[in-house]
Amino acid sequence: MSRVWNFSAGPAAIPSVVLERAQRELLDWNGSGASVMELSHRGKLFIGLAQQAEADLRELLSIPDDYAVLFLQGGATQHFAQIPMNLAGEGDSADYIVNGHWGEKAASEAAPYVRVNIAGSSKADQYLRLPSRESWQLDPRAAYVHYTPNETIHGVEYHEIPDVGDVPLVADFSSNILSEPLDISRFGLIYAGAQKNIGPSGLVVMIVRRDLLQRVSRPMAKIFRYAEQAANDSMLNTPNTWGWYLAGLTFQWLKAQGGLTAVGKRNHAKAELLYQAIDGSGGYYRNPVETSARSRMNVPFTLHDSALDAAFLKESETAGLLALKGHKALGGMRASLYNAVPLEAVQGLVSFMKDFAARHG
Repeated sequence: MSRVWNFSAGPAAIPSVVLERAQRELLDWNGSGASVMELSHRGKLFIGLAQQAEADLRELLSIPDDYAVLFLQGGATQHFAQIPMNLAGEGDSADYIVNGHWGEKAASEAAPYVRVNIAGSSKADQYLRLPSRESWQLDPRAAYVHYTPNETIHGVEYHEIPDVGDVPLVADFSSNILSEPLDISRFGLIYAGAQKNIGPSGLVVMIVRRDLLQRVSRPMAKIFRYAEQAANDSMLNTPNTWGWYLAGLTFQWLKAQGGLTAVGKRNHAKAELLYQAIDGSGGYYRNPVETSARSRMNVPFTLHDSALDAAFLKESETAGLLALKGHKALGGMRASLYNAVPLEAVQGLVSFMKDFAARHG
């Protein structure tokens, strides 16, 4: 079997060493004689796994003690609705900063549960830049401020944490969590679907300030209440044990890589290499995003002639470069450079791009 370089936006690449370890342990995990998927989440073995995964994540992100760590289900999209259910009471408003598709969707899904104020948006600029902090119209009485630090489709990323005063800052970190060090204390709540930088789909990691769990919101089933999940160690119902296990292996892999400072340097190097190839192609390839807003994780680009798109995708796949087709909303190409994508993969992509341009120029 031959592995390819996987540039998928999600579900995305998982570190090979993580997959290999999972393969070795699939039938007999930790000497139990059974797969981790077959063991009770209430048993001593799995509880130990869960505790270790949380401890490793806390170490990686230097998570303060006054924050709870939750391993939840539903994907980030479910939590677009669940966050206002938990953080906002009847009649409350919340500020949303929209700089791409997922920010739009988060605001839309929140609307039945909170008065949504679009406090900043770059939609008029086709999401090719970020709405400047000076343009935001924030309400100091808002229940929270929500933003999306990295937009996978449009390829824009905030490179600094915005200051929103005393209002809790909520962020969807699905596509750039664990890609570099992060000051958790600046946030009220962050959440991330696992399928880009953590592990397989079906798991959501949430880090939430404990005082926010005590907010009186509205009547709802216990399963939707974050305070109940925290009180039950994310095991109010049967969790995604396989996803939790693989997330824990990924956290261990990140620590072995030297932690998030080392990982962040590699991610910057990967993105810089690809952007240099695009910008230095004499217009053969183009990235339209404002330079200061360019994403390190997701790099959309177009060819000078869209008639060549099909050939580019066919030949790149033959060359072992997987999932370079851009999102249907934008077309063109997109390379996602998550943690598990090594520098060698980007070097291979850049080499292919130069060769393709030479042959099809």
